[in-house]
Amino acid sequence: MSTLTATRPTVSAGRRLGAVALATVAGVGVATQSRINGELGVRLGDGLAAAVISFGSGLVLLLVLVPATAAGRRGLATLRTALSRGTLRPWQCLGGACGAFLVFSQGVTVGTLGVAVFTVAIVAGQSASSLLVDRAGIGPGGRRPVTVARLAGAVLTVVAVLVAVGDRIGQPAILGLAVLPLLAGVAVAWQQAVNGWVRVASDSTLTATLVNFAVGTAVLLAAFVVSLAFRGLPPGGLPSDVWLYLGGPVGVTFIAVAAAVVRLTGVLLLGLATVSGQVVGAALLDLLLPAAARPDGTTLLGVVLTLAAVAIATLGGRVRAWSSRTRSGTARRGRTGVDGR
Repeated sequence: MSTLTATRPTVSAGRRLGAVALATVAGVGVATQSRINGELGVRLGDGLAAAVISFGSGLVLLLVLVPATAAGRRGLATLRTALSRGTLRPWQCLGGACGAFLVFSQGVTVGTLGVAVFTVAIVAGQSASSLLVDRAGIGPGGRRPVTVARLAGAVLTVVAVLVAVGDRIGQPAILGLAVLPLLAGVAVAWQQAVNGWVRVASDSTLTATLVNFAVGTAVLLAAFVVSLAFRGLPPGGLPSDVWLYLGGPVGVTFIAVAAAVVRLTGVLLLGLATVSGQVVGAALLDLLLPAAARPDGTTLLGVVLTLAAVAIATLGGRVRAWSSRTRSGTARRGRTGVDGR
């Protein structure tokens, strides 16, 4: 029985840059989704119900798109073959459970924390977890070392969270809420890695996205049924604003982009690119369209520190690689002479 193997593909600089740009735009979508699902959770008075609606709407969209496209149908057939042969393991199809937790945390916490603090907490968990996921080679891009720059970037994102919530130390309930997106961020890195495997096994981004949403919706529905037994229906009625139901389609876009590019970028670089889009989008949303929690100076400082962490982790390796190439070239010239003879 053969299994898929993790490999680091040879990727041109232009192709990697395009993948990073796509991931950055997708990050803005994540911040937008957080705002949508957070507001929906407030209107319903039930963050879990908001998560079910968000994931469920995304699943419905995919159930229409995948069978309607030749690539989607081929992807489903290829996925069945990979599972039956054991080249793809069942546990590698469970990334949607992590996505369900992320969407649940959006509906529960964003209305209180604001998008910016929520995003900074997500970033801290995602950056730290991405280091370990890349080091273990869980994703299809293979093992990637823990460098000083990557480690420094991950540590700085944790500092950014502490700064962002520093003025709320005396509010244990608020700090407790911030733990949810922190843990969700930890889960996101693993989700991106295993969704990448489904993308490789099925050779279809749409199929990988469908698997993610099917698993996530199943998890959320099971939790919602238990919630109904103990708490009953959500206290708020369904809102009439159409934009509150767009969280699912936005999530479909993000998951599809992540599944498509993770093999080109690795989990950490994918996370850092999406983080850049998330923190900028979150800060703009809270400034231009403030919800219950308005960003203050410490929150914005946390956002700045997060961007600095992204820059350190991303550029550190590039600077070191450039320096190594320069020293290597100098050494060769020294051995052969200036004119190369």
